[in-house]
Amino acid sequence: MARALKAMAAAAAAWSGGGLFSRLQSPVPTVKAFSTSQPSHQVAEPVWNLGRLNHVAVAVPDLAKAQAFYKNVLGAQVSEAVPLPEHGVSVVFVNLGNTKIELLHPLGSDSPIAGFLQKNKAGGMHHVCIEVDNINAAVMDLKEKKIRSLSDEAKIGAHGKPVIFLHPKDCGGVLVELEQA
Repeated sequence: MARALKAMAAAAAAWSGGGLFSRLQSPVPTVKAFSTSQPSHQVAEPVWNLGRLNHVAVAVPDLAKAQAFYKNVLGAQVSEAVPLPEHGVSVVFVNLGNTKIELLHPLGSDSPIAGFLQKNKAGGMHHVCIEVDNINAAVMDLKEKKIRSLSDEAKIGAHGKPVIFLHPKDCGGVLVELEQA
């Protein structure tokens, strides 16, 4: 492209009549390549990294109905319901190959999902879960960056791995769950 512009500018300079090519008579600026071989400053390697999307969690008012929809209507692989009393929910995982949908249903009226369903009668997206390679480093780093979490430390989640939830007001309105990969 630069060669074509230079050729056009040379042709315009040779043609003294002005007109259409008169704007191209000014010198064509040269573009300098950006080099990464000599960084101007050192950037510290992160102590933790985001991984893949583990799941999208959907709160449902009727777990059996939602389970049947994903299995019988959409043809997805669907797990059996698993009660997690320590989290106040029953969960069903819908396997999508590259990620999962986690169907959440409250276990009791004091479940956080019960409160969500009181505000959203038909259910809806509850949170996204992203894997991290070092959850403890992530928690410390995010606290330093003033990102609040819903608990002081990670707890064991539905997959048997440490998880922590980040406050949606600090995450663009989205409840984010970080899970140890």
